[in-house]
Amino acid sequence: MQQPLVPHDLDTGTLALFAGFAATSAVQDELAAHGFPDLRMSHGYVFQHLLHARPTIGDLAEKLDMTQQGASKAVAELERLGYTERLPDPHDARIRRVTLTPRGHEAVAAARHARAALEERLRDRFGTTALNAARTLLADLLDDLGGAAAVQRREVRPPR
Repeated sequence: MQQPLVPHDLDTGTLALFAGFAATSAVQDELAAHGFPDLRMSHGYVFQHLLHARPTIGDLAEKLDMTQQGASKAVAELERLGYTERLPDPHDARIRRVTLTPRGHEAVAAARHARAALEERLRDRFGTTALNAARTLLADLLDDLGGAAAVQRREVRPPR
């Protein structure tokens, strides 16, 4: 039988990180069960910039704090998987803009549904009061550590 985790065995940041990894894994399992087995956490960093805009590769590279080559590689992978496509700019055909395909939009909807189902499961397990308190504490920690603004702007960058 596995011993329960002692909260004080890990620092707060590591504990929050591992809880986030476990939540992400649960969402990815749900996505795989619903026809999106090839999505990874790293894809979300690109998706966040395609929800309300059609950036160029250069724009994406800047927002993701990576090289244009790295951004191009990430987009090419998502294109191969059917989630993104590059289209000519309506004002300048020399410029290509990245957008989500219908499958990309379906993946976003499926991920939102999977996260909502996880929230419901956690609420059922721990209760509304405890879950809300945990969420409030995590949001306060994020704000105190300077990460809230990037989340609010949908400009979270991959870890270095």
